[in-house]
Amino acid sequence: MVPILLVLLLAVVLFGLGFAVKVLWWIALAVLVVWLLGFLVRGAAGGGRAHWYRW
Repeated sequence: MVPILLVLLLAVVLFGLGFAVKVLWWIALAVLVVWLLGFLVRGAAGGGRAHWYRW
């Protein structure tokens, strides 16, 4: 009974990890798109030297 529970627990953990990694990829993609849009909009309006972020 214990080995079956361990395998089930391992499957649940791996499924949760895979879901979390997929969500993080979508978040990273959204941040990249926002950064690129901000960079392009600010670069076109600011003459190339201005940055929309402070660092």
